Amino acid sequence: MAGQSWKISGEYMESCNCDYLCPCIYTNPQGPVTFDQCTALLIFRVDEGTYENARLDGLKFALVIQSGKVMADGDWIFAGVIDEAANADQRQALTTIVSGEAGGIPGLIRDNLVSDFRGVEYRSIEFVMDGLKRRVSIPGVLSFEIEGVASRNQSGEPFYVDNTAHPANTRLALARSAETHLHAFGLDLDMSGQGNNGHFAPFSWGS
Repeated sequence: MAGQSWKISGEYMESCNCDYLCPCIYTNPQGPVTFDQCTALLIFRVDEGTYENARLDGLKFALVIQSGKVMADGDWIFAGVIDEAANADQRQALTTIVSGEAGGIPGLIRDNLVSDFRGVEYRSIEFVMDGLKRRVSIPGVLSFEIEGVASRNQSGEPFYVDNTAHPANTRLALARSAETHLHAFGLDLDMSGQGNNGHFAPFSWGS
């Protein structure tokens, strides 16, 4: 499957349980996370995408990650959620991409950092962008709401961090979470009103 041609691009958003600003970003990610594990929820909306002859425009997917104290040490738990609106061909394409079997960024993550792959589920995914606010809901799996940290220069833009080694983009908007919840894949997380870390950015992946 890794030999198939594919490309996807669109919008991404994330919340993790680390304090703002997540130390993984500025330590490449060699520094210790805030707690004993980092639990990160990454959601992607595909605005343009193809996997061979399958068009993937408008579909969404999520990556669920839990690492130990230092993310670069690997030994991650890893799972995925794919938009249940996808038809059979689209499901197969996105499953292959999200699981890492198609190579690209998910393949690099799976091959180098993951020891426990917990599979893929198909669920409804709500992805909402409203100015600096972003929210996602995947019933029975996860939800979060983040807001970009606005600069006081009155540009309407959030702060950004650039030249990162993040899998979604080298340039990330900085955000904080109003709430973050996960109850799936044997993982549980509930945070509310703690201002934990978030990001959002455009993304572009391919084989």
